[in-house]
Amino acid sequence: MRIFNPFKLARNSLRMVRGLLEARAIIRQWQPDVLFVTGGYVCAPVVWAAHRRHLPTLIYLPDLVPGLAVQRLARYADRIAVSFPEVADHFPGKDVVVTGYPVRPELVDARLDSRQARAFFRLQEDLPVLLVYGGSQGARSLNIAVAQILPELLQEAQVIHISGHRDWSVAQTRADALTPTRRSRYRLFPYLHDEMSLAFRAADLALTRAGAATLGELPAVGLPAVLVPLPISGGHQYPNARYLAKRGAAVVLENDQLSTKLLPTLLDLLHDPDRLRTMSQASRALARPDAAQAIASALLDLARVS
Repeated sequence: MRIFNPFKLARNSLRMVRGLLEARAIIRQWQPDVLFVTGGYVCAPVVWAAHRRHLPTLIYLPDLVPGLAVQRLARYADRIAVSFPEVADHFPGKDVVVTGYPVRPELVDARLDSRQARAFFRLQEDLPVLLVYGGSQGARSLNIAVAQILPELLQEAQVIHISGHRDWSVAQTRADALTPTRRSRYRLFPYLHDEMSLAFRAADLALTRAGAATLGELPAVGLPAVLVPLPISGGHQYPNARYLAKRGAAVVLENDQLSTKLLPTLLDLLHDPDRLRTMSQASRALARPDAAQAIASALLDLARVS
């Protein structure tokens, strides 16, 4: 039986009321033609205020499984945009449009190639490249697991490691302790901004979590991946990982398998260029390079109807 904290419930209720009043004031001031939200409880007051003023609303769901907030807010949406056709089944009777997942334009820039990207990171052409990343904060369990296998991994491959700011200093200390040969194969960054598209292009394989962005970014560049879903976050990352794995674009590992299965899984894939090529083709087949345009078109349609 779930027990709710009455003080927390009262505080959140007051925040919702305040948010509703603020949203109504903003909508009156701006006079928008359409509302675009991506879910989450923070969107609730805005959606409610828009509904009261008969303002058309588009909700975009990036994940494969809608969270509770999106399910609740969907009743007020005039249209729902989803990344993949399979997601539409969660919203029977609603106006659902399949748009794909929008990605940064540079990810689909045909002028970028692997050779240019590797030259930017000063990487060799004759060794495979693994890209490890976990968002702006990094992924601590991935960072720890990579640190444990790094000497063996760098014997066989090159690594671009985006550790996140939180773990960067510890990772840098470990990098400094590597032998010169292994250190020359390791590129460590706390975070990458514009250079992230180059990191994707330089890599043969990615090791990452399975957030919604993986559904758009990995297919956009056709990058095979070993996905380790975050055990929390409402379990949303597991369906994302399984979706790519079932279509041959990724391999899935559990968080508690990292200490025993990570190194052999990575080496097996990095030593099998034919399998990586097949995975890359499977990933690229899922890409929707026109996703941003599709969402924009859906918004313009709603605005015209209003």
